[in-house]
Amino acid sequence: MAPPSVNSGDTAAAAATGEKSKLSPSGLPIREIPGGYGVPFFSPLRDRLDYFYFQGAEEFFRSRVARHGGATVLRVNMPPGPFISGDPRVVALLDARSFRVLLDDSMVDKADTLDGTYMPSLALFGGHRPLAFLDAADPRHAKIKRVVIGLAAARMHHVAPAFRAAFAAMFDAVDAGLIAGGARVEFNKLNMRYMLDFTCAALFGGAPPSKAMGDAAVTKAVKWLIFQLHPLASKVVKPWPLEDLLLHTFRLPPFLVRREYADLTAYFADAAAAVLDDAEKNHPGIPRDELLHNLVFVAIFNAYGGFKIFLPHIVKWLARAGPELHAKLASEVRAAAPAAGGEITISAVDKEMPLVKSVVWEALRMNPPVEFQYGRARRDMVVESHDAAYEVRKGEMLFGYQPLATRDERVFDRAGEFVADRFIAGAARPLLEHVVWSNGPETGTPSEGNKQCPGKDMVVAVGRLMVAELFRRYDTFAADVEELPLEPVVTFTSLTRAAAAAAAAAAAGDGAARRGV
Repeated sequence: MAPPSVNSGDTAAAAATGEKSKLSPSGLPIREIPGGYGVPFFSPLRDRLDYFYFQGAEEFFRSRVARHGGATVLRVNMPPGPFISGDPRVVALLDARSFRVLLDDSMVDKADTLDGTYMPSLALFGGHRPLAFLDAADPRHAKIKRVVIGLAAARMHHVAPAFRAAFAAMFDAVDAGLIAGGARVEFNKLNMRYMLDFTCAALFGGAPPSKAMGDAAVTKAVKWLIFQLHPLASKVVKPWPLEDLLLHTFRLPPFLVRREYADLTAYFADAAAAVLDDAEKNHPGIPRDELLHNLVFVAIFNAYGGFKIFLPHIVKWLARAGPELHAKLASEVRAAAPAAGGEITISAVDKEMPLVKSVVWEALRMNPPVEFQYGRARRDMVVESHDAAYEVRKGEMLFGYQPLATRDERVFDRAGEFVADRFIAGAARPLLEHVVWSNGPETGTPSEGNKQCPGKDMVVAVGRLMVAELFRRYDTFAADVEELPLEPVVTFTSLTRAAAAAAAAAAAGDGAARRGV
């Protein structure tokens, strides 16, 4: 997908005629942004159908890059378009270099741009604008993010024990499903169920949602997410014309999810009471109700919603890699955390499991949990791709499709392939600058003054724990993968239990039988 090199013939011709070429500060030729928006209403509608149904997201962008001679900065319409989006027009940044503009808070304003060209109703958030929708320059951003960063740091030591419990319950269910005669067990459904309890246990402790709200807790959380994100969803309703009408044409009214959101808010008012009390005492200036609704958003949208997408992608890449990688991972994990009583800790993974760390970073590079970044230009500016520069006007919406930026062949060798050990070598750190799933480089640090994900370290830690726990328990596994727009559906077809883990499970079973359990 590399764009063409600068046409030196154009420069020579300009010099011969006395015309002075415009150059960027880096010496790149400044060109008009190719592409266009077409006929109002009709062109955005056609582009929406291409994006969701006729081409798919990646081909939608690749075909337009090819149409414009390899240019990776383009004018396009982005879904959902009419009637949900007031203005679908964006400048798309589709390579690693131009994408960096979206990570510079001095150049882009990210107020109300989380979901792109539309903003969900504030009625979905108790009438408050969550942190993710605030620009870094907004005074409320620093106040709320200070609390969230502090929460993530203070609870980090709870992550490994909480995940260990959730993983054990999840994979006990997988094993039971396969043993009971089922040839296939879907990972996504179990992940969706157990990761909500994990998220709340890791962040707040106390009774998990499944105990406090019953089995309906996951349904309520997912329904609330759907009401925010339905304009960007696809391939969930058949036939597709009906889906397009229901999900992409009009907003679902927030009152239809009011009761579910009230139940979620009531749960978090209790579960997060200590955090809210501490904030009232040590972080004055944030109304308790506003912070409560922010914590609901952080826990369910940012954390749980992220794990719901991210972990199936990790398992997908591991399944496709096969037994050779599995053997290497199992060896590394068991050397660092012996099966006989050894527990996997975040510190042990960080210090002694370089392959596990590399696998997770590579999964984040190949499939960032949030594929899009948006921001409005704060001023007139020049955006540079690898081979050209483009003038952007103040107020224009900039959009980045992250899977193309993080698979840029000008940055990564074998950019479109999952390379498990990519980030082990000594040259890994410069490459991590281009792993930007968290709205910032992997080498960066979230702060009150930037838009980088405050839970960045926790997300990476959970991915590493997933891989480490998987290969402490199993030697290898096989799974079928069905690619869908939001997350892949991963279905286990076999798991080979590690000898020590199998013996421990058998002993536990014998003990339970003797106790009459």
